[in-house]
Amino acid sequence: MNSGKLNLLDFSNPSIRTLHLTWVAFFITFVVWFSHAPLLAAIKETFDLSQQQVKALMILNVALTIPARIVIGILVDKFGPRHVFSGLLVASSFICFLFASSTSYEMLALSRFMLGFVGAGFVIGIRLVGEWFPAKQVGLAEGVYGGWGNFGSAAAAMTLPTIALLFGGPEGWRYAVACTGALALVYGVFFYFKARNTPKGSTYFKPKKSGGLEVTTKKDFFFYLAMNVPMYIALAVLTWKLGPDNLKLLSGGAAVALWVGLVALFVFQVTQIYKVNSHLFTDPQPQPEGYKFKQVAVLDWAYFVTFGSELAVVSMLPLFFMDTFGLDAVKAGLLASGFAFMNLAARPGGGWISDKFGRKKTMSILVAGLAVGYLVLSQIDGSWWIWVAVVATMCCSFFVQAGEGAVFAMVPLVQRRMTGQIAGMAG
Repeated sequence: MNSGKLNLLDFSNPSIRTLHLTWVAFFITFVVWFSHAPLLAAIKETFDLSQQQVKALMILNVALTIPARIVIGILVDKFGPRHVFSGLLVASSFICFLFASSTSYEMLALSRFMLGFVGAGFVIGIRLVGEWFPAKQVGLAEGVYGGWGNFGSAAAAMTLPTIALLFGGPEGWRYAVACTGALALVYGVFFYFKARNTPKGSTYFKPKKSGGLEVTTKKDFFFYLAMNVPMYIALAVLTWKLGPDNLKLLSGGAAVALWVGLVALFVFQVTQIYKVNSHLFTDPQPQPEGYKFKQVAVLDWAYFVTFGSELAVVSMLPLFFMDTFGLDAVKAGLLASGFAFMNLAARPGGGWISDKFGRKKTMSILVAGLAVGYLVLSQIDGSWWIWVAVVATMCCSFFVQAGEGAVFAMVPLVQRRMTGQIAGMAG
């Protein structure tokens, strides 16, 4: 393979085949993860759900994803992407079937909470693609993987309502969700037999210890612990949101039990991280394979700024177009969808630019462009021509999603044998 080009149609090349196998797996995880979203109206009608219960389902869908990405990262580094990705797809299929066959709101909520784990599938492919492509191509390859796979949520929104209509009746949504489970089951088995962790003759490097990320200084050890605190705060706030003072999905006793469990889990994680890095306190010699943990922290921040802001914008953009320009819901949704559609080209583009012109420079320029883009969007009002507002939105979207591609162009290069865990923290 030419070190400067990536021919995505060269299926005779095992690296290209692996890339396509992997982004399709990621694509399916997102179809499964967001299978409920376009069918919520029918689900609400079937179970006569209140608006609060619908909100709870949406929150539960993402509740498990943050800790799951860290767990999946550890499993990937230890057991390899082939086993973990195929296992995740097969497991998610049965949870899909459970959701589709739910007879009560409690079953809906439990299965939707469990499906949050499939949202961690993204981490697996980052390690796998990183194993198959050299440094000069890995940015573009990771961008294709992330950009094309991410489109699974949009594909679910476009196809599942039609599938539900084809089956017909008020229970059509059940068959549509079950179809996504069947797809995950079949592809999970297919992936297991077709994918390989590394090119033939290459070694799959694993961390020396599992249970936490290896760091190289005492300072990095405490920095690493501090980086995990926000996740537990977010989960504690989520528990409060689901508790008796808000959505009332949890009783007061259950909420307290979960808070105690979170504290216990944090203490357990700290002990595991210490076991992995105890040598820093007994033999504080510089490590031959050392890296600076601040690299991971910077990538975490960069992905929070890019992907986090994308989630915020995508959730409010249709309503913004409706209120600002007096559009109906269909037209506003169509115009706002341009922000998400840019992902198909912008994320690979960010990886390619990173490969071509350097990682740090590219990231700095894209984040600066993102800031300018949001400044411009903040100035949009009803006096703007609609087409100008849409163009401004698309330009801002390019910097946001190219920035996401640039982040994961860097992740596989920090410390190869721990790519899964680093991707889990960044993602």
